[in-house]
Amino acid sequence: MDCEHAVFDCKPLQVSVLLTDEYPNYSICGLPFYLSGETPDHRQLAHRTAFEGIEILTNHRAVAVHPVAKTVEVVRGPNGSMRRLRYDHLVMATGAVPSCPKGLLGLNLPGVYFLHTMADGFAVQNHLTERGARSVIIVGAGYIGVEMADALRHRGIEVTLVSHTDPVFPTVDPGFGKLIGEELARHGVRIVGGCTVERIEADSSHSLAVSGTGGFAGSADLVLVATGVRPDTDLATAAGIPLGPSGAIRVTQRMETGIPGIWAAGDCAETWHRILQRPAYLPLGTTAHKQGRVAGENAVGGERLFGGSVGTQTVKVFELAIARTGLREPEARVAGFDPITVETQTWDHKAYYPDAQKLRIRVTGDRRTDRLLGAQILGHWQSGVSKRIDIFATALFHGMGVEDLNDLDLSYTPPFSSPWDPVQAAAMAWMEAAKRTWPEVRGPTLDREKA
Repeated sequence: MDCEHAVFDCKPLQVSVLLTDEYPNYSICGLPFYLSGETPDHRQLAHRTAFEGIEILTNHRAVAVHPVAKTVEVVRGPNGSMRRLRYDHLVMATGAVPSCPKGLLGLNLPGVYFLHTMADGFAVQNHLTERGARSVIIVGAGYIGVEMADALRHRGIEVTLVSHTDPVFPTVDPGFGKLIGEELARHGVRIVGGCTVERIEADSSHSLAVSGTGGFAGSADLVLVATGVRPDTDLATAAGIPLGPSGAIRVTQRMETGIPGIWAAGDCAETWHRILQRPAYLPLGTTAHKQGRVAGENAVGGERLFGGSVGTQTVKVFELAIARTGLREPEARVAGFDPITVETQTWDHKAYYPDAQKLRIRVTGDRRTDRLLGAQILGHWQSGVSKRIDIFATALFHGMGVEDLNDLDLSYTPPFSSPWDPVQAAAMAWMEAAKRTWPEVRGPTLDREKA
């Protein structure tokens, strides 16, 4: 849904999708695997190619929305003519744009790329193949940064990963970030942690010089900037559509904006946080798909509610898979909970069956109520990390307690699990640790069953 505008004209129903480029329904999340060569044909990234009953207007950019007149001004192509489309119901799904580091000089130089659109992916691919790039500096060590480090090393390219944080990958706890950094280094990625990149300069006709805090200086054939995104709300703001505290479009659980007849979904909009019970900004592909379905159905007369998100994410970095859902302990504390986090190490399946792998599971729960608040898992990418984080995510979605995980009827056979799944082993470990703090946090007369 990113970077698109859907215009609905009902009775009879006519649906038009305005697309700023020419790649409808492509998986931007798949770009690292296209650039690694693991998915060599970019056309494989298309979710679908047939759109029966839908008018797809490629290379059409919406430049203004007029809610009173219920019209959208559209420009075709970079220098095309203006046209005006009428709508009865409008869904805004303008997505997000790269969040550029403040004060970073040289972002517009040739050889400096973001990785946010299909065009970005093609530009990087052309640079790597046509110019024969042998070295890359990646600025940013979040999801795109670590995935691209993996992808480029897969091609045999020298990679330097510069991270503002130390360790890398701050979306998980520092202990897991350290292990991710070790995995990157084991595969030949040079890591520069705790560094803010300040300047990119042309070093020669085919080289770029990068410098930053702590005396960092490096050069590469290509620089990839992957420092996060912000909601693309320029069109909404100009139309008078209210934004939330995060800067994203404020929406109800029906995905309605503050203007009747206009819905919003995806990375431009807020999401309902299921644990915090308030709006938040969680720009995730899974969230965008669900919100888009709700917005589209309601725009044509439906009554669907968006159930909310708990922030479930997973990433593969070389041989590791790392996943999280819910709140980390610092986030839970800021939200007013009394959290405790317990880490457990256990086998992904019965140790007597070949190729058993160790899983590290971190469970965060509230000591006063035993409520599950979040989980993180790190293990071999073939050890069922995503399956296990989805169990935690389901429990979070339904407000379950940590102890409740042990009542779940989970599947078991020795090649895949144990009678007590690793999720349940981690829950037991959390309960044992939490019990040792109960007298302190609950008091001797607190009825645990009513807490």
